[in-house]
Amino acid sequence: MDVIYLLVGAGVVLLGVFMRCKLWAFSGQKAADYADDLVVLDMKKHLNGEMICEGVIFGPTGRVTSSFVADFNVVWDGDTAQISEHFVYHDRATQDRFWTIKLGAGGRFTATAPDVPGVGQGQQSGSAIQMRYPIKLPDDLGGHVLQTIDWIYLTPEGTMINRSQFRKFGIKVAELVATIRTKEK
Repeated sequence: MDVIYLLVGAGVVLLGVFMRCKLWAFSGQKAADYADDLVVLDMKKHLNGEMICEGVIFGPTGRVTSSFVADFNVVWDGDTAQISEHFVYHDRATQDRFWTIKLGAGGRFTATAPDVPGVGQGQQSGSAIQMRYPIKLPDDLGGHVLQTIDWIYLTPEGTMINRSQFRKFGIKVAELVATIRTKEK
């Protein structure tokens, strides 16, 4: 009888952890959660032109492992954006990424980049953007493919806050937090 109680208890704990992750944790958010926000993020307006991004990357232990500053240049042609990003990390290493974003119906969009196997899927709603995509790390970092959940939140003053989590086999291995704002001329 004790074994049955132990198994039932373990099942309840596992169900609780699962429900927390699906309903209340970072990965449980949905773009629709932000649909009624008074501030509305318009990708063509708020992600446009020359921008500056500053952020930190947390490793699996929750400690900062890297920081960076990046220059973004976003150019729209109709419903398609070309985004070029140039990152300079704390150790002076650099990285370039080139995204193509294609807007679709109902706030949905797709995103592609050379280090993104396949196509990222995104949704904009209210003050937030959510995007999910795999990303292949550079070979000098192991070449692993990580699953990414990327959120961008618009603040009332126009700065965007980016929070991304990177997972391997469902386990969080890194997190990024950054600001994105229009570059002052």
